[in-house]
Amino acid sequence: MRLTTLVRSAALTAAAALALTACGVSNTDDDTASGSGSGGSATAEKLSGLRIMVPNSPGSGYDQTARAVSADLQSAGLSGSVEVFNQAGAGGTVGLARLINEKGKGDLLMQMGLGVVGASYSNKSEAKLTDTTPIAKLIEESEAIVVAKDSPFKTLDDLINAWKANPGAVPVGGASNVGGPDHLTPMLFAKAVGLDAKKVNYVAYDGGGELMTAVLGKKLGFAATGVSEVVEQAKSGDVRVLAVTSETAVEGLDAKPLKDQGVDLTFTNWRGLVAAPEISAADKDKLIAAVTALHGTEEWKKTLADKGWTDAFIPGDEFSTFLTSESDRVAGVLKELGLA
Repeated sequence: MRLTTLVRSAALTAAAALALTACGVSNTDDDTASGSGSGGSATAEKLSGLRIMVPNSPGSGYDQTARAVSADLQSAGLSGSVEVFNQAGAGGTVGLARLINEKGKGDLLMQMGLGVVGASYSNKSEAKLTDTTPIAKLIEESEAIVVAKDSPFKTLDDLINAWKANPGAVPVGGASNVGGPDHLTPMLFAKAVGLDAKKVNYVAYDGGGELMTAVLGKKLGFAATGVSEVVEQAKSGDVRVLAVTSETAVEGLDAKPLKDQGVDLTFTNWRGLVAAPEISAADKDKLIAAVTALHGTEEWKKTLADKGWTDAFIPGDEFSTFLTSESDRVAGVLKELGLA
């Protein structure tokens, strides 16, 4: 099986049991909301008391996505005030464990994606995504190959030649544990250019903010990260993007796809929302209806365009099926790379 085909839709990638006091997701008196006023097609009860947990640090792709969801839900009139908070650690599995321990809490969502799937494998987490309540897959996003502005690697070929000559001397960073998107990208990149993935010197950071600090501090040869996490730094000239993993160029980034530079690899990350286990059917339906309504709003469409995210909306049970298949793909890709 060609890795390019496999990873086009593939998702890879000391838990805390903390209790929260919650009021539950509910509709306020005489309070229903419709996305139709903002271009949506779904009608949903207005949420109240909603919390969204981000399982890694501020500035990460998960953090950006959760805060965009929060802002657009409120702007579209689909929710009252939304609390977004960070619960970083162990590639997202600390947050996952917290979510699992919030059984029945219908007011709590966790922003997640391919990275949490991978981390649940690499950290041998007892908390599993299969124990959560899937709400919706939201977006897909390509990765960027990034260097500091004054890096000696001026072109992708410069990087590849130095990397193949001495892999250990060219550390690559990412905001993913083993099996996550920022880890899989350089591993698949290495394989595509004829470098043994086992020789790659990969350094994991707990979030995009820490990763960019390492890039700017010249602690890495290069980094792999979501395109939305480097757009502003690239525009300001603090970093240079040598390539993107998408099929075509990404608007707002002056960088060619790997495929257009002779590297046969495309790769797509994804992000979605899950809720706590054992929430009521009514709370599950409210959350899915609200996110479905959000998907149709002009606010969300603008966010997708501004962030360079690809719409990949899959709600409810269909997302649950997707998560199961992606978990299986994690093991398959890691095994093919010789990393599991």
